[in-house]
Amino acid sequence: MAGYGEILSSIIDYMYSFISQYPALYALILGIVGALILSAIVNVGAMAVVWLERKVLGDIGARFGPNRVGGRWGIIQLGADAIKLFTKEDSIPEGADRQVYVWAPIVASMATMLVAAAIPFGALYIEGQEYPLVVANMDISAFYVEAALSLLAIGAFMAGYSSNNKYSMLGAFRGIARMISYEVPMGICVIAVAIMAQSLNLVEIVQSQTLWYAFAQPLGFIIFTIAIITDLGRIPFDQSEAEEEIIAGYTTEYGGIRWGLLYFQEYDMMLLGSILMVLLFLGGWSGPIIPLPLLSVVTPLIWFVIKIIIVLVFLIWVRGSLLRFRIDQVTDLGWKWMLPLSIVNLAWAVLVGPYLLAYFA
Repeated sequence: MAGYGEILSSIIDYMYSFISQYPALYALILGIVGALILSAIVNVGAMAVVWLERKVLGDIGARFGPNRVGGRWGIIQLGADAIKLFTKEDSIPEGADRQVYVWAPIVASMATMLVAAAIPFGALYIEGQEYPLVVANMDISAFYVEAALSLLAIGAFMAGYSSNNKYSMLGAFRGIARMISYEVPMGICVIAVAIMAQSLNLVEIVQSQTLWYAFAQPLGFIIFTIAIITDLGRIPFDQSEAEEEIIAGYTTEYGGIRWGLLYFQEYDMMLLGSILMVLLFLGGWSGPIIPLPLLSVVTPLIWFVIKIIIVLVFLIWVRGSLLRFRIDQVTDLGWKWMLPLSIVNLAWAVLVGPYLLAYFA
């Protein structure tokens, strides 16, 4: 044991000396490693979300869902789909803006990673202290995430504009109109949460929830839920990809791995949107600590994953149960109802929120 201790001590000493001698190189290496780990977590989680949606929608429709590749549960069906997309012919439409067309899926994927960089992915409980699992713990992480979410419209517009297809362009304009009309009330709901928490830091917002903000401001929770579903472009708010009207919207002219990136980015955002809802309104990773030696460390992570799964199943249930709205109905709902109600919720947070939280403190 002494030998192992000496080896570990020498490794730690070497790391400290390396950091002191090459701080810039250390920061670069740490950033690259963090980005790779973050990308792996988000993409593996999105693969699980795709599988979960197929199985839940199968149950809703009295079907089996994936049950061929990877055993009766179809666990590696997405791997087979990825192989198919990688081996399909890569073509670019005639008359398309090639540079913009090629970069659109990459920009959409980069926007996803920008959102993920500031979102906590749970916490560990070690010796009575919580250690949040977050790449960039910013003081204004809630606003940063809100701003990064708006970049998704740029990727959609690039894909629609560059495809030289009228249906693609219609889908891009629909997506931008939808996102703008719901980004505003969603941002106001985030401000209301920040007022109650007295912080824009997502970690501090989680730690301040002695009473879940879903109960402290139920109207804001409902508005945020509708807005996040709209921002994700999921049924009943998927007018930018309405198959019955505009073929496949801004993805009409995409195929192969480029289409796969756009498709997979939607599930990345579905996972991140669910995490954001849990962080802002459902207490994040808070929950009773399991008094067992090993489980107590990961108890916050267990509660966090359970809440995320519940939100994901709810989003899938909404998709399997509701019909698509018309684009004019969506924009009317956003500007005529959601915006005024979000202002009412903001007034509630300012006037009633402090007394409500003090009562439950």
